[in-house]
Amino acid sequence: MEKKYTQDHEWIELDTDGKTATLGISKHAASALGDVVYVELPQDDMEIVAGDAIGSVESVKSASDILTPVSGQVVETNKILEEKPSALNSDPEGAAWIAKIVIEGASLEEAAKDSELMDAEAYRKFTEEASED
Repeated sequence: MEKKYTQDHEWIELDTDGKTATLGISKHAASALGDVVYVELPQDDMEIVAGDAIGSVESVKSASDILTPVSGQVVETNKILEEKPSALNSDPEGAAWIAKIVIEGASLEEAAKDSELMDAEAYRKFTEEASED
């Protein structure tokens, strides 16, 4: 499946089962944060609503909430990040995913409700425009 991105620099990708989605932060966000020193993960089985802060990422420069673009239930978190938060700097859109969520609704777009999801090209344009401001 194709990754979708949010204006808050998270990515989400629907797994092949069509019901579970993997959530993480974008390469752009990881780069802007700098060296990540701590990741607060959501709790397993946590019920979430699109737009909620479900955790946070702290770096030597700043701290940022992790916002979920979809409603559903957290079914798994990436425990590796508790021991090695710096993995977010090396592979934020791969092995350093944040959480797996069973989505509420028939599709990512339905589960996202009011969150606008962008494909990779639209997100690239969005980040370029934001850096020009």
